[in-house]
Amino acid sequence: MATIKERDRQVIWHPYTPMKIWPEAIAITRGEGAYLFDEDGKRYIDAISSWWTNLHGHAHPHIAQKVSEQLAVLEHCIFAGFTHEPAVQLAERLLEILPGEMSKIFYSDNGSTAVEVALKMALQYWKNKGVKKTRIVALENAYHGDTFGAMSVSGRSVFTEAFKDLLFDVTFIPFPTKDKVAESIGALKDALQKGDAAALIVEPLIQGSAGMCMYSAEVLDQYFRVAKKHNTLIIADEVMTGFGRTGPLFACDQITTAPDIVCLSKGLTGGSMPLGITATTQDIFDAFYNDDRLTTLYHGHSFTGNPAICAAALASLDLSLAELCTEQRKHIAERHTRFAATLAGHPLLADVRQTGTIIAFELKTDAPSYNSNIRDMLYRFFLERGIIMRPLGHIIYILPPYCISDADLDHVYASIEELLVQMTEQA
Repeated sequence: MATIKERDRQVIWHPYTPMKIWPEAIAITRGEGAYLFDEDGKRYIDAISSWWTNLHGHAHPHIAQKVSEQLAVLEHCIFAGFTHEPAVQLAERLLEILPGEMSKIFYSDNGSTAVEVALKMALQYWKNKGVKKTRIVALENAYHGDTFGAMSVSGRSVFTEAFKDLLFDVTFIPFPTKDKVAESIGALKDALQKGDAAALIVEPLIQGSAGMCMYSAEVLDQYFRVAKKHNTLIIADEVMTGFGRTGPLFACDQITTAPDIVCLSKGLTGGSMPLGITATTQDIFDAFYNDDRLTTLYHGHSFTGNPAICAAALASLDLSLAELCTEQRKHIAERHTRFAATLAGHPLLADVRQTGTIIAFELKTDAPSYNSNIRDMLYRFFLERGIIMRPLGHIIYILPPYCISDADLDHVYASIEELLVQMTEQA
């Protein structure tokens, strides 16, 4: 009988995968806590939370129970002109904790579409008000998703190369490395002084796909203050940073200036089911609230506001707001900090950086890129040791479920040290 991975090869096209170079997928049969198990019985530590989504562990019983209960009552209904308790309750609970003065929740399907909705809201907001503002400002090397609007506001990279001539123009400002903070702030001021910028969009505090590039809360606050001064809407893409990844519940909780729009996904359901949210202020909503049908936000998805998925998000929120989760996040962050100290000044590392539960290790290389040949070696190295890593080229990182044990963290840390020893011996 053919194995799952053998059958997979005949019928599946995997995301972000050069299928001829990497044709065979590992077949996972079940998950439990921080672990995934393949069809051969091998156990893997999910050190990257399955693309940064899994907060509380795989197959969490509380989330599974709440989804099962909801499926027995109402699995789905059209969300245009209809509503239901899980969607309303989730919106109510999120609005209580989101940064700024969010007033309305718009549901979609994933992070890319949450960003797409945010861009459409921002651009149409000004159009509905009769103001010509059609330009978006973003950070260099940003990543906001794979739909066309999200790609347009993302840095030009391997992700967008095939479509670069089809994307709309965006003004990109320099990423605020320590020696470019003033230049970045100055570039933002220059861009906004023209008066035609509809919105500034940023990944607050950390750019994920760009290589876990981190910047300070002080810089983020400066960005937002400049945008407010120039009457430019602020979109905070908290798809990755939401629900405690950087320490507090949201990265924007670390600053005093609030965004106008917040995008959420990934950890929103604890990584159990796909859901996107675009939260916004009453002022933005009011620009669409009148008798002219042409001012309507004409955007939606067949599964918008799905009740079972909303139930998953509510269950995950129960866990995220519990004291235990706060303690787990703090513990992981402290352990990362201690481990980073042991690698300070290592000759093979260009940088070790951390924010909250996320820690990244940048290896020195002559050819830094997402498609660096070193990436495949790193990937295989950790798989052989029962660890799922997905290196960003020459950058490895740990972004674990909050339930990860000290023993498992020790194993991941020890494997990184082993890697460095092996690379040193081979140099």
